[in-house]
Amino acid sequence: MTTLYPQLIIDALATVTYAGTKKNLIESGMLADTPSINGMKVRVILEFPRETDPFLRSTVKAAEAAIHYHVSEEVEVEIVTEFKSKARPEPDKLLPEVKNIVAVSSGKGGVGKSTVAANLAIALARLGYSVGLLDCDIFGPSVPKMLHIEDARPYAVKVDGRDLIEPVEQYGVRVLSIGFFVSPTTATLWRGGMASNALKQLIADADWGALDYLILDTPPGTSDIHLTLLQTLAITGAVIVSTPQQVALADARKGIDMYRNEKVNVPILGLVENMAWFTPAELPENRYYIFGKEGCKQLADEMQVPLLAQIPLVQGICEGGDSGEPAATRVDTMTGQAFLNLAQAVVTVVNRRNKEQPKTKRVQTK
Repeated sequence: MTTLYPQLIIDALATVTYAGTKKNLIESGMLADTPSINGMKVRVILEFPRETDPFLRSTVKAAEAAIHYHVSEEVEVEIVTEFKSKARPEPDKLLPEVKNIVAVSSGKGGVGKSTVAANLAIALARLGYSVGLLDCDIFGPSVPKMLHIEDARPYAVKVDGRDLIEPVEQYGVRVLSIGFFVSPTTATLWRGGMASNALKQLIADADWGALDYLILDTPPGTSDIHLTLLQTLAITGAVIVSTPQQVALADARKGIDMYRNEKVNVPILGLVENMAWFTPAELPENRYYIFGKEGCKQLADEMQVPLLAQIPLVQGICEGGDSGEPAATRVDTMTGQAFLNLAQAVVTVVNRRNKEQPKTKRVQTK
């Protein structure tokens, strides 16, 4: 009876050529561990570049035959296949299948930015575009509730040897939020670095696939999260949301200035005036300018950017957000049509921006 030892098996494997490299298995670095031996049983772990390797089956059969030929026909061979886990792509190669990345921002909270972002994403999907929505508010995620997917738990999928998060699909939109991974009733007590790393994972370690538009629902203000986004993604342009109120407009100016900073250089696609006027359900033709009149229109003229839409303050928008059925899901309503018009305006300005301006570059860190 032949006495087995690891080097005998390694020498046999060295006679097998892997077609992917034109070298033998040992030279190709495919032997993942020292062969384990138990009597006449041999266990070999071979590591392949990917699960879809076209040479996998033939290589495994050749390795088994080589052990039988060079060692002994009596050897009971078990060959286990593993696959190399690909590292996260370089930042400039992130999301290569995403055509346009649009950041929806506001200078301050409470102006309805998340409402606009969610409805814009749904309206774009209604127009026939493939759309993703990333909730970038790590400390106050609201997208899961607004889309009625609070109980969703994304699962991992294997893509080219990497374990990626599969976004949740709702209303034709692929959605990810930190809200899927934390308790909705517990405060997220993270330092800035932890929040930024979590956001990077939602971007780089997710299977977003091919998208026409990825909508970023950014947190209010200008913070670490915004800088992380600008350093991680080449953003096509920003949509600034504000109410007509002068206090909100002052902060909206700061948001515009952040994107226009010479180190950032992200085009402003336009402004959205939310809560532009109040229209009671029983008096649909009446308009009451509770927060001031056409403040965003004046700011748009001042900043020389388009006013993309004026969204009225209607009870149905609030109710739709709370119930998980945003206004854009009902295109036969006044508010649903308003968001559909916004989506069409965004498509127009994005197409013009892409035609007339060079692609945005990520903010480089030293």
